[in-house]
Amino acid sequence: MRYTLFEQRKDELILIARVLLMILFVIFGWSKLTGFSGTVGYMATEGAPFPTLSAIIAVVMEFFVGMAIVAGFYTRPLALLFALYTLGTALIGHHFWTMTGAEQMANMINFYKNISIMGGLLLLCVTGAGKYSVDRK
Repeated sequence: MRYTLFEQRKDELILIARVLLMILFVIFGWSKLTGFSGTVGYMATEGAPFPTLSAIIAVVMEFFVGMAIVAGFYTRPLALLFALYTLGTALIGHHFWTMTGAEQMANMINFYKNISIMGGLLLLCVTGAGKYSVDRK
């Protein structure tokens, strides 16, 4: 009884959750796509393996897979794949345990932000995309 409002608005809340989970990735994925040569350079300076391939993977995951999750297209498997990608970016891009000072703190925050986003993505794997999605059709 006390959760009736949530149950009545479950599909709307799942839609909002999909958008909020992906907004950061879609924005930065678009930036990576439109500034691709800079993205490759950044990947090289971060020590990412195969910078060009890493940049392609980042663009595909963040922009294209991000948009698919927003639309609710193959949500469950893509959310799981995105959770694994997010873990990879946390480990490769935010290795705070090798840093000191302010850089360590900033990267620790971003590392655990990624871990938290993984939680939302795994929850999306369980709930599915909801009524307002391509998957529902």
